[in-house]
Amino acid sequence: MKRLSLLMAALLLFSLVLSAQETQDLVKALQGSPDSKAYPNAQTLILWEKSDVEVRESGLSLVTRESFTKVLTDQGAQELKALLYGYDPLSAFVEVKEAQIVRKSGTVEKVDLSRLADYIAPARMIYWNAREKILPIGRLEPGDAVWVKSFQKGFTYALLRQDNDLDEARYAPPMKGHFYDIVPFYGPVPILRKSYRISLPSTKLLQYQFYNGEAEVSVRREGDKMVYLWEKKNLLPYPLEAAMVDLSDVAPKLLLSTSPDWKAKSLWFHKVNEDFGSFEADDNIRAKVSEIIKGSKDDSEKISRLTHWVAENIRYSGLNMGTGEGYTLHKGTMIFRDRSGVCKDKAGMLITMLRAAGFESYPAMTMAGSRIETVPADQFNHCVTLVKTAKGYQLLDPTWVPGVRELWSSAEQQQEYLMGVPEGADLATTPVSPAENHYLRFKVRSRLLPDGTLQGALSIEGEGQSDSSLRRFLSRGLRLNWRNGLESQLLSLYPSMKILSISYQDPEDISLPIRFRLEFSIPDYAQFQEKRAFLKPFSSQLPFSGAFNAERFNLGPEIRKYPFKVRSSQLLEVDEEMELPQGYTLEERSRDGKVESANLRFSQSFSQKGKLLKIAKSYRLGLRIWPSEEWPSFRKALQEYKKANETLWILNKGGRS
Repeated sequence: MKRLSLLMAALLLFSLVLSAQETQDLVKALQGSPDSKAYPNAQTLILWEKSDVEVRESGLSLVTRESFTKVLTDQGAQELKALLYGYDPLSAFVEVKEAQIVRKSGTVEKVDLSRLADYIAPARMIYWNAREKILPIGRLEPGDAVWVKSFQKGFTYALLRQDNDLDEARYAPPMKGHFYDIVPFYGPVPILRKSYRISLPSTKLLQYQFYNGEAEVSVRREGDKMVYLWEKKNLLPYPLEAAMVDLSDVAPKLLLSTSPDWKAKSLWFHKVNEDFGSFEADDNIRAKVSEIIKGSKDDSEKISRLTHWVAENIRYSGLNMGTGEGYTLHKGTMIFRDRSGVCKDKAGMLITMLRAAGFESYPAMTMAGSRIETVPADQFNHCVTLVKTAKGYQLLDPTWVPGVRELWSSAEQQQEYLMGVPEGADLATTPVSPAENHYLRFKVRSRLLPDGTLQGALSIEGEGQSDSSLRRFLSRGLRLNWRNGLESQLLSLYPSMKILSISYQDPEDISLPIRFRLEFSIPDYAQFQEKRAFLKPFSSQLPFSGAFNAERFNLGPEIRKYPFKVRSSQLLEVDEEMELPQGYTLEERSRDGKVESANLRFSQSFSQKGKLLKIAKSYRLGLRIWPSEEWPSFRKALQEYKKANETLWILNKGGRS
């Protein structure tokens, strides 16, 4: 008994010595670390960030994280005064194991973990009972540092399980027995060293790839486990460029997965929803489907009617609906009853209705906003619908097409997706939609009077994504205010304009492309001085300029490092004719221009025949996501377009000077 006590005392002493050594290491690391002079634009500095992941046979991951962060500025002290941890209690568990403040003086203070608070996370539009834990750290000064060790198990999605009370099943990832992770090796603050270590049964084949950079990697066997370690030093925040692609597409990241390929994920996604009965219709749904498609001339019209009914009648609001969150789509009967849900619920509702109408239909997963890589790690944030036609599978998106004439939003061009179909499928990419499908047309016919008044008519028409941009301008407001909104848009450009008439198509009627037409008179539009007149073409200031996808680009940088994006491919066409007073001609005619690249075409021309001055502009954007190599042409074309709009025109009476 005495020997046992001595042994326990020795172990306790060893533990205390080890703890003291660790504390001494923290103090030493802080004292030898860089200060704000080395990182003048940073508020904090992460000295190290470590993740240690143990993967079990079920796919369950146990993650221990350690971080040591130094305060560089007063603002950084404010940012570190409390630490926040978000989690979904249905599928994940988070615990702060230990936290310490290491003062710049060398003293060490333990953070009182009893002050940690656990509460329902703030939410907007999606209310899935996510929670947050917040740990108050207290007052910090520049030079202090915070060391934290935390533990996490589980997954970021709540899943459909019959045995939710069992720890192993509750926290295991959705695809049974498989594990994946997406590890960013970048952040908003500098990181001196970041490491990610994972151990898993040697029976599991791990696929991995490090993207957009390099890291030190080691692989070794430890008993019946395989252990992988990635480490990278001196990680700096990535400089952002306006309208660039998502940072995860260009910054260093590690992707890991034990799933064999995307086809396996496709088959699993199909099976999990079919087994759950997500798309079974009842008599109420079948009756509504019959009502919606009655009188349709063909299958295309049936598909269109059903897609837009779901888009307009299932409001976007994510409520906690119990089992079935995450990858399992809620049953169509519940969504039809509640008339609300998130993207997967709208997609599932459409699948249910399409099947009730006799179509073959399935779900698909995609990633709105960033790229999905080839390693089959689950990089999804959006769910859409597939319908099988004579030409193959057609994509439908009832989430993104309320008030849009398209059935699949072209704001989702060049975007990867995975179909949940019975035969399985590989990762695919949505095609580019021709720019001509998204035309934005301005037509101006005007007459300049000798007293400087400009009288004329303007018509505007849009299709595809251009149509939706114009349509939203009206449909977001009250019907009572539509005309006033249009007038305000015009008067902001021409305060002295007299609007003689306005006509427009009902924005709630999507059977035809949106159209506006107005007649106007603008006193003192041109300034006359002896035999000269000074003015700009009316088309140099067009309303709804935000509908042109390239209009607001910052043209400052001559070179871009990263790919960039616009809302969608687009074709802008401007057609203006101005009748001049007798005897006046344009002083300069060398304003024609043309810029072309692989995916861009811009042209503008000016001509005068008799009293008629004609102006034509065409700007074709052939992509949504653009390679950085095309930026010089993109920039030059936009510069020429804006330069022409900003140039003052000079008319001479009696010929050119």
